[in-house]
Amino acid sequence: MSNVKNYTEQGGEKTVIGGVLEIAEGGQIVGLPSDFTPAAFQADSSASTIAGLVVDFNALLAKLKVAGLMVSE
Repeated sequence: MSNVKNYTEQGGEKTVIGGVLEIAEGGQIVGLPSDFTPAAFQADSSASTIAGLVVDFNALLAKLKVAGLMVSE
């Protein structure tokens, strides 16, 4: 039994990440079907009513959908 959390199996066909995978600034992951797109900035809510909070929350949901981080109906 090994205490190594991250390793590549013999032959290189499989890499196991049991610890942390850190992508340094400028690093890239290639070969995936799409690039990661961060959602647009959403300011903290300062709503003082439920109706105002609903507006802020719906704005967040819309930004997640536009970024492709949430599917639309």
